[in-house]
Amino acid sequence: GHDTERTVAEAKALWWLVDRPNLYIKIPATLAGLPAITQALAAGISVNVTLIFSLERYEAVMEAFLAGLEQAQAAGRDLSRLGSVASFFVSRVDSEVDKQLGDGHPRRGQAAIANAQLAYSRYEQVFSGERWKALQQVGAQPQRPLWASTGVKDPAYDDTQYVVELVAPGTVNTMPEATLEAVADHGVVRGDTVTTAYAKAQQVLDDIAAAGISYDDVVQLLEREGLSKFEDAWDSLIESVTDQLEKAGADVDARGSTAPLGDGPAAAGPDSNGS
Repeated sequence: GHDTERTVAEAKALWWLVDRPNLYIKIPATLAGLPAITQALAAGISVNVTLIFSLERYEAVMEAFLAGLEQAQAAGRDLSRLGSVASFFVSRVDSEVDKQLGDGHPRRGQAAIANAQLAYSRYEQVFSGERWKALQQVGAQPQRPLWASTGVKDPAYDDTQYVVELVAPGTVNTMPEATLEAVADHGVVRGDTVTTAYAKAQQVLDDIAAAGISYDDVVQLLEREGLSKFEDAWDSLIESVTDQLEKAGADVDARGSTAPLGDGPAAAGPDSNGS
């Protein structure tokens, strides 16, 4: 997340290794990540932009997306094959803002939804603009907003609120299994709950600022924490895969890549073509 060139190189390597049209490579929306998003899309790689917390950064993500598509088009790529989502993180915003608001403040539990709703207003602006329309005419798919981290962490709140309050056309919601079951059981889905809520959402953020809480400080803290969680998760994944390969008798070298048993690809067996 801190190194543009390395991020792009990793994205290309993973894209080549997995070789599936429905693969999305996660790239964090850090300042170093933004040009990597553009370069990956320009190379024909579908991208899940992750760890977006702020409205300003989300605008920069959409800019990086449009630039990547324009470069892909200039390189003669088929834009209809390129996918992207912008993963806007929800619950962690409330966790941090509520901690700073303290007990009893009327805006507790409201910052995260307001922030995501206002992000959607930015999406509507960008994806109704001329720059997007020119790309759409040659087959481009929009970068869809994806609501991530939608499990409710505070038991005082409705456990479906990060789903039912964020219903809008063209969005994706990735939810933990418990949240999915809660929505199926008692969630009241009442249609679009986003595009009618912009004025209230802005008021919520204004009230939180008036309580002395810095929006910029909150989102920067969340980005730093999010990056270190991601790095830990990646390290433990590599460790666990390496352990499994070692148990299976593969020769794992220091770089974490594997050498097949026997000589050459035939040793991988009859299913090595991915069937």
